[in-house]
Amino acid sequence: MALDHTLIGVDGPAHERTWTAKDTMLYALGVGAGTSELEFTTDKGQRVLPTFAVLAAQAPSGRRLGDFDPALLVHAEQSFELHRELPPAGGVRTTSRVTGIYDKGSGALATLSATAVDLRTGEPLITSRSAVFIRGEGGFGGDRGPRDPWTAPDRAPDHKVTYATRPEQALIYRLSGDYNPLHSDPEFAARAGFDRPILHGLCTYGVTGRALLHTVAGSDPGRLRGMSGRFTSPVFPGESLTVSVWEEGVEVLFRTSKDDGTVVLDHGHATILHP
Repeated sequence: MALDHTLIGVDGPAHERTWTAKDTMLYALGVGAGTSELEFTTDKGQRVLPTFAVLAAQAPSGRRLGDFDPALLVHAEQSFELHRELPPAGGVRTTSRVTGIYDKGSGALATLSATAVDLRTGEPLITSRSAVFIRGEGGFGGDRGPRDPWTAPDRAPDHKVTYATRPEQALIYRLSGDYNPLHSDPEFAARAGFDRPILHGLCTYGVTGRALLHTVAGSDPGRLRGMSGRFTSPVFPGESLTVSVWEEGVEVLFRTSKDDGTVVLDHGHATILHP
């Protein structure tokens, strides 16, 4: 089994995706929004959680990186930049490419980028970047990749927000389109080394985005224009997530942890527009 390094730098076929107001409401429910966030979970003055951008700009899951056991692939990093606020219903045309495949020894890190333009106007709407880690595919003698010098400030966070996840959270989130059995099938999860299905990394990412939205963006989705983070540990549905946020001038840093202190989303940056 091996990864296909010839994919690096090559654009995949353009992909069109549309969504409805129901889709964006379902996404909000999938990342834990509820009765206290009716502007995202109902159609009364509906607005869209900014982290929906990651789903809107996703390339089709069928694009392969090579021949490997999919149970050995985990989401490693994710970022997005919004060029304007997302509409409750809309559509994009997305072009994506593999930007690198790096040798991490115990596995390989593949980085990807995507650009999504509005189907109606052709204007840029979303820029998305992600990385996946494939266990057992390292050791090919390649570059280890760039280093991120992120460090948490040496002081208490300016904000700490804790959200509980539900035992069925992954079953709700998967209805937004990610049907990877790692998050629903106990037998598949066991193949990946887990005693039960884990929560989608992008669900953890969305829960974190809600915390950022309400603590540093005044609950205004037009102000949260981007965020990035590195997935560092799995979350099981039903566990609580605490988001620690530091405001460093114009820069916003964050990390997300479980109740036992395990960091699950690290190296966080957020882009906030000031009113």
